Amino acid sequence: MKLRINKDTLLENLNFVGKALSNRNIIPVINGILFELKSEGLYLTATDNEITIKAFIDKSDIKEIREEGSIVIYGRFVLDIVRKLPSGDIDIEEVDGGKAIISTQNSKYNLNCFDVNDFPKINMEEIQNPIMLTPGNFKAIVNQTVFATSTQESKPLLTGINLKIQGNSLECVATDSYRLAKKHISFDGITTENVNMVIPAKNINEFVKLIDSDEDKIEVHSFTNKVLFKYRNILFQSSLLNGTYPNTDTLVPDNFEIIYRVNLQEFFNVIDRASILAQAKDKNIISLETQGDRLIITSSSPEIGKIEEVMNMEVIKGADIKISFSSRYMIDALKSFDSEEITLYFNGEIKPIIIKQDDNGDLLQLILPIKTY
Repeated sequence: MKLRINKDTLLENLNFVGKALSNRNIIPVINGILFELKSEGLYLTATDNEITIKAFIDKSDIKEIREEGSIVIYGRFVLDIVRKLPSGDIDIEEVDGGKAIISTQNSKYNLNCFDVNDFPKINMEEIQNPIMLTPGNFKAIVNQTVFATSTQESKPLLTGINLKIQGNSLECVATDSYRLAKKHISFDGITTENVNMVIPAKNINEFVKLIDSDEDKIEVHSFTNKVLFKYRNILFQSSLLNGTYPNTDTLVPDNFEIIYRVNLQEFFNVIDRASILAQAKDKNIISLETQGDRLIITSSSPEIGKIEEVMNMEVIKGADIKISFSSRYMIDALKSFDSEEITLYFNGEIKPIIIKQDDNGDLLQLILPIKTY
C-alpha cells in the first residue's frame, strides 16, 4: 500500500472512525484502524465489536494512489501523529509486510502494524429499501431523549433508546424507570417495514456526533441484531440490545386534574437557582407549590439554609398542588424543549409530572415525584 493524501482530508476521516476505538479491548488488533487502498479510493475501518465505523475517501480526494493494499495501524498513534503534523501532504507506505512509514517533507514515522488477517471480518450489509431520515430531525430526536436512559447495567434494556418506525412515523423513547423522554416525528416517504429496536445510548450518541448538516439523508438499514446507518461517506453499524422494551404508553394518563402553563426560560432559571442547595443532597430534591397563579419553588439544606423562588404562571385547569422532584431530572427535561412556553400536567402529589410544549406537542417528558415524608 502506498499513497499520498492531504493531511486535513485524512484527519477528518480518521476522526470519524476513531470514535469506534476503545482502550479496553483485550484483542490487540481491535485497537487498530484498517486502511484499505483500492482503485476507487481509501477505506478506513475501526471497531470495538459493539460499533463499527467505516469511512470512504474517494480517489478524487487522494493526491496519488501508487500501490493498492491493506494495513492495520495502531489507531491512537496514527490519530495523534496525523493530528500534530503540519498542513500539507502526507505519504503513507507499507514496508516489510508489517510496518508503515508515515512521512512528510520534514517528518518520518516508522510504525509496527497488526496483521491484516487478524482484523475482524465484519459484514456491513445494506438492505434494498432503507428508511430515509432527515439528519437534523434524527439528531434532535436522539438528543431530546437519550439523556433519560439508565446508567445501571443491572437493567441493560434501559441503557438504550427504543426506536420504533412504522409507516411514516418515528418514535423514540428512553427511560431509567424514574423519568421518561418520548419524541415523535413524521418523515417523508412510507416504509412497509415495522422497526422496533433498542440501540445502546453510548452507541447512538457517537453516531449523532457525526451529523453536521441536512444536505444528505440518513439511510437506516435495520436487522435482527444490528442496525446500520449510512450518512455521506460513513457507514456506522451498532449492535442492538436483546429483549422486549417495556410498554411505556401506560405511564402517561389521558386526563389531568391540574394543568399550568409557564414561561420556559423563567421556569428553568428558577429551578436552576433553587438547585444550588439541592445539589448538597443525594437526590437533588426541590419542592414545587402553587398558590393561585403563583408558583413557588423551594429547596433547603439543614447545614446551609433555604432558597425560595416565586414566579407567575397561567392556570389552565385545577387547584393548587404541592409536589417534590429531582431538580437534575427537571433541568435535563427542560433543556430538551425549544419553545417559549411549556405546559405542566399533574394528577396529585404522588403521580407523574408530565411536561409538554403544548397539547399536541411531539415531545413529552415525564418525571416521577419524590416523597418527602
